[in-house]
Amino acid sequence: MLLGVDIGGTKCALVSAENDGKIRKKVVFATSDVKTTLNRICSDTRKLAEENSIEAVGISCGGPLDAQKGEILSPPNLPGWDKVPITALLTEATGAPAFLCNDANACALAEWKYGAGIGCNNMIFLTFGTGMGAGLILNGRLYEGANGLAGEAGHMRITEDGPLGYGKNGSFEGYCSGGGIANLGKAIAANAIKNGSPLWWCKDYDAIDKITSKTVAEAALNGDESAQKIYEISAKKLGLGLSILIDLFNPERIIIGSVFTRAEKLFRKTMEEVISEEALPEAAGVCKILPAALGDAIGDFAAVAVAQRGLDAKIKEKNK
Repeated sequence: MLLGVDIGGTKCALVSAENDGKIRKKVVFATSDVKTTLNRICSDTRKLAEENSIEAVGISCGGPLDAQKGEILSPPNLPGWDKVPITALLTEATGAPAFLCNDANACALAEWKYGAGIGCNNMIFLTFGTGMGAGLILNGRLYEGANGLAGEAGHMRITEDGPLGYGKNGSFEGYCSGGGIANLGKAIAANAIKNGSPLWWCKDYDAIDKITSKTVAEAALNGDESAQKIYEISAKKLGLGLSILIDLFNPERIIIGSVFTRAEKLFRKTMEEVISEEALPEAAGVCKILPAALGDAIGDFAAVAVAQRGLDAKIKEKNK
């Protein structure tokens, strides 16, 4: 059996699973302060290990982190998690080797092993959630880079100036993330209110802070031209960012999660038009752009995939 631990800013999920990824049991609880949350993670993993023979533990968590040392290094959504030796803690709790991976890489492994990337040797997974990150499967293995920072696609500058994302104006994340789309919506809504013609999906200044990418998507799907314009902007920048990735990595598939999965209809046509103009035709011709297949369960499968990858590496090393 494998044990997966998905650590998020609002909740944590622990799952036990068969080696083929089939999930047997799941425990979910709210993330609170670091001490309380770590104590709960350790006690619950210990209980799950007592119920089954655990061969490996996989941990999926937002960065920054040091996967080699097994430490979580102060992620912005986990205040107080400073140099937390999470793999050592969970190995002590379960008696099994534990492995740590950032969430974008873990989700890439999950879609590759269990989702829309099955059968690929070269695949890119884009989170397209609150932020924009990428996981790279190249030549049949996860590529992490010299110090684990490969795949920070959200930091690419798409335009000279533009929405702020990942600490940079005009970044891929600034245009193509849940946060980025929400910020575009807030700017347009505020301008409309200022000009005395508020939008039906944001009628006053008090409503601006409540705008999310979902708010804008629902308005766009209901025919609102201002909301459609926002998604048109994001779709164009998505096509441009994907064209860069296609030219650089020549993938068979690019799999996109979260916002894209929910609102593919608002992106597809414009995104493909930009790719056809910007990417190398031979590379674009062999690359399929697909929504993530694992849906809301991707975090569970991601942590399990990290455990499976770590176990496979251990077995390979033992058999040398």
